[in-house]
Amino acid sequence: MRKQRNESFVENVIFLDDRMRTIVEEGASVTCLGGGATWSEGPLYLRDEDAVIWSDIPGNRILHWQGSDGSVSEWRSPSNFTNGHTLDNQGRIVHCSHGARAILRTEPDGTVSTLVSHFGSARLNSPNDVVVASDDAIWFTDPPYGILSNVEGYQADPEVPGCYVYRFEPASARLDAVITDMIYPNGLAFSPDETTLYVSDTSEVPMGDSGRHHVRAYDIRVGVECPFEAYNSRVFAEIRPGLPDGFRVDTAGNLYISSLDAIQVFAPDGTCIGRIPVPEKVANCCFGGPDRHTLFIAASTSLYSIRVLSTDGR
Repeated sequence: MRKQRNESFVENVIFLDDRMRTIVEEGASVTCLGGGATWSEGPLYLRDEDAVIWSDIPGNRILHWQGSDGSVSEWRSPSNFTNGHTLDNQGRIVHCSHGARAILRTEPDGTVSTLVSHFGSARLNSPNDVVVASDDAIWFTDPPYGILSNVEGYQADPEVPGCYVYRFEPASARLDAVITDMIYPNGLAFSPDETTLYVSDTSEVPMGDSGRHHVRAYDIRVGVECPFEAYNSRVFAEIRPGLPDGFRVDTAGNLYISSLDAIQVFAPDGTCIGRIPVPEKVANCCFGGPDRHTLFIAASTSLYSIRVLSTDGR
């Protein structure tokens, strides 16, 4: 269902808990900023441009929405089937590439470099989503979606024995599989103090199995003897309808999780405090705008936005 640019949708935000009133005001509406994509993913706000880039994965391109005039254009085509994007601590764009089966980085001069593509001698599956920690380490998920067919990448046999969450250290080029107990890890985000890592699982296992429809939480330990460890794996939230894909965390520790028909907002204690309805299947979101109080939402064919009271503070 393709929506018209700047069309607003007045379906009410659902307040399930008074804490949701610190997230969004009554009467706030979701607006379609533009579209034409086949499947929208990986939104990233670029502060210097007041713009958002996002991936049209099957279209093998990255789209660009310009805040000054609302125009939508192609930012990169072909894109080597990129999915998630983030900024590193130096402001460079880090990409997950299904086609390259690698983590890529766009340098200030526009040059694209490969940061990591192999785990040992084995090629990665198809990096999906990515975050950069305060110590410059790049954490990313690696499910097989880009190698299952030629729709979102290039069909191939997996070389890694599982689908893991990795930590890559650019300075030393060290790559570690930190989380190995998930089926298809997908979206990921840190708590504000980086002591908890949240990871969604989008595996299609039978209903009733805890491997489906959920976001897991892991405690993260950093030290001298053990440089990093993810432990105390637990289910943080079950997401229905649909599957949890990408998500973000605000400065208060609330999670904004994608689902079939809405952004579902969860407090740090795991309570679903509200829902932001979206007229298409939601894939991912990010904070942005000049004051970081806009939530941009990638959903099916389009990019949407809603004015919020919260922010990720970045």
